[in-house]
Amino acid sequence: MPRKVRELIEDLEGAGFVNRGGKGDHRNFVHPKVAKPVTIAGRTGADAKHYQERAVRLAIEESTR
Repeated sequence: MPRKVRELIEDLEGAGFVNRGGKGDHRNFVHPKVAKPVTIAGRTGADAKHYQERAVRLAIEESTR
């Protein structure tokens, strides 16, 4: 069962990412140690796409290096 968008957001915020804002259902999360922002699209109750889960995982790994 896919995770929800809200769970991805919680993971990012727990790892120290800050929501920079965005248009509509898009949110851009930035972290001082990560080169590119992570964009999460969709309503908080929607199922997350596989590429979104992968992007969050890779960004969190990069932030801990």
